[in-house]
Amino acid sequence: MDATVHSTVLAIAFAVIAVLYASVGQAGGTGYIAAIALAGLGPDVIKPTALSLNILVATIAVARFAHAGYLTWRTCYPFAVLGVPFSALGGATNLPASVYHPVVGALLLIAAWQVFRSAEAAARHDGNSPASPPFLSALAAGALTGFVSGVTGVGGGIFLAPVILAFGWAGPRQTAAVSAVFNLMNSAAALAATYATISALPAELPWWLLAVGCGGTVGSWLGLRHFPETWLRYILSALLLVAGLRMLLA
Repeated sequence: MDATVHSTVLAIAFAVIAVLYASVGQAGGTGYIAAIALAGLGPDVIKPTALSLNILVATIAVARFAHAGYLTWRTCYPFAVLGVPFSALGGATNLPASVYHPVVGALLLIAAWQVFRSAEAAARHDGNSPASPPFLSALAAGALTGFVSGVTGVGGGIFLAPVILAFGWAGPRQTAAVSAVFNLMNSAAALAATYATISALPAELPWWLLAVGCGGTVGSWLGLRHFPETWLRYILSALLLVAGLRMLLA
């Protein structure tokens, strides 16, 4: 395939991924990883590229949710206290391709199951008064998902959101807002750490950023307009399942 066509196809895929993920407060890291892996690129390109795309989409989502009043300091900061430093630690940890693909594939399958379950959790907790997350539990959840996000190049919100919903720490919209903040901070920390060991970024990255910027804007707007969250999470679960199996069988 011609390089220009190849880059354009990836840009379109990234835009679609950004729309789907941003509508539920996610930056799309798992989707970008799957798309880049399907294109045949290696971990040295996958992680910094996915993190860069994550940062832009998460920034858009944070701005949207903050403007709509879904962000509160008490709900967000406990996850960030250990999430950010552990994300930086994970970002400095680089795995060889023989380990990276099966590890990320397994994590994608776990994410698929979590998103599938979170669809039911979202339905149960929708309309309930959100509770503030327990501080120590939030610290532990932030540290674990932060490290995983740094190692894999995923913002971490895709793993954190189902936990928040399952324990009833916040409602669906507020969970999406917390996920967006978590994705932004962890992706930025992981990318900063990654640059210490990986300096190469693809030349097509500016066009891909433009694509996800447009997709993230549309997706976050749909999410705030009460886009049906339950069935969208089922679709995301199916996409993650396919992507995870693809990476495991690569």
